[in-house]
Amino acid sequence: MTPAALGERAPGRMQRDAASRSALWRATALGFAIFLLVVYSQAWVFPVMGEKANEAAGGLVRALYLPAYAAGLALAASAPMDLLRTLARQPFLILLLAIVAISMTWSIAPDQTSRRVFALYCTTLGGVAVAARYRWSEVAEAMAGCFAILVVLSFAAAVLTPGIGVMSELFPGAWRGLWAEKNALGGNMAIAFVIFLAAAALNPTRARVWWGFAALALLLVLLSTSKTSLVALMLGLGGVVFVAIARRGPVAGVAMVWLAVLGAVLLAGVAVFASDAVLGLLGKDATLTGRTKIWAAAMRQIELRPWTGYGYGAVWDEKGAWGPLAWIIKDAGFKPQHAHNSWLEQWLGTGVFGLGAFALLYLQTLVLAALAVFRSPGAYLAIPLLAVYSLMSLTESIAVTYNDLRWVLFVIIACKLAMPEAAAPSVSALRADPPPPNRAFRAGGGPAS
Repeated sequence: MTPAALGERAPGRMQRDAASRSALWRATALGFAIFLLVVYSQAWVFPVMGEKANEAAGGLVRALYLPAYAAGLALAASAPMDLLRTLARQPFLILLLAIVAISMTWSIAPDQTSRRVFALYCTTLGGVAVAARYRWSEVAEAMAGCFAILVVLSFAAAVLTPGIGVMSELFPGAWRGLWAEKNALGGNMAIAFVIFLAAAALNPTRARVWWGFAALALLLVLLSTSKTSLVALMLGLGGVVFVAIARRGPVAGVAMVWLAVLGAVLLAGVAVFASDAVLGLLGKDATLTGRTKIWAAAMRQIELRPWTGYGYGAVWDEKGAWGPLAWIIKDAGFKPQHAHNSWLEQWLGTGVFGLGAFALLYLQTLVLAALAVFRSPGAYLAIPLLAVYSLMSLTESIAVTYNDLRWVLFVIIACKLAMPEAAAPSVSALRADPPPPNRAFRAGGGPAS
């Protein structure tokens, strides 16, 4: 072969090598994203630590989150300008994080608040980095990849090690998978179900794979016997159907929006005027398994410090005999782990200012999600996920939470909705074979215009 011929082939070979390296890096980065999501799912805590993890074990658990922090930092460092552009479009998120940090100055346990602020920042950074780096289709598959792992491992835990995967005391026979309690499995699988459906809609070539996993997630919700999770799953399914119909055209979109508003009003009316029937259907008592007692007790403490709260993450491990937790325990009649309401949790920890910042962030996300129905296929992921998240936020503290997958998912959705679709090529495009040399280069060897 002549030197001239070698020279003509060299640019093509170099281009193929560069494309291979780029595809390898993007696949590795996607692995980082899936890894940090799996870690924040906390699915490993119960199998590793058991039901009676003590305070000494808490230090080990915190250390085991460090690899997820590192993965988030690696993703952020790989695309710093994209990260900055994404943050610039989220002023309310920045405001919220600033208030959380400032709460160290009035916290009843400043050392504890400072440690948890660091964890929250690292957790949030991971979500922002994923949103900044990937398109909607890739984000959906990163989330789906995480939950596919959790689905497989949950089945394995229940079938192969029923002592871990199946409850035997409080709710004998109910599956709990990798988590300590059946409602945790049900709640995570309700989220998984809508993510799998969104991944199928956004990635048609792998739709059958994600439909199969959606069916498995539905089965796990049923095996968990968690009725609240089943309601959340049905709400998320309704969100997927809503987006699918609304995106058929402007008329269908407007009609579906009005139907959604009417449905929300009807549901609110049923919940208010027929609450006993709804609670009976869900198998709950009038206190929502003690939650209303926690809410009333938390509100009494909020009334004492409504403007500032008691400091981020400072209440629920506080040991003082006269502190807010002691009074909450006295009023509720038992020791809760958190406020069991995302809105009360913000108010209790960061006061009116923190609550207001989160409300603005949440409202902005809802408005952008509604607009996305008519503008972006990302609505297939955003609308149902926000529907499930909103329902769960009423009975669980899942907002502005450190080391928590649900907060990471919310941050990803909020950031993706606030930015235009990335111009970078998708993973699938990078995996494709590069164009022949004569398409990318002129005969003389120079780059094509």
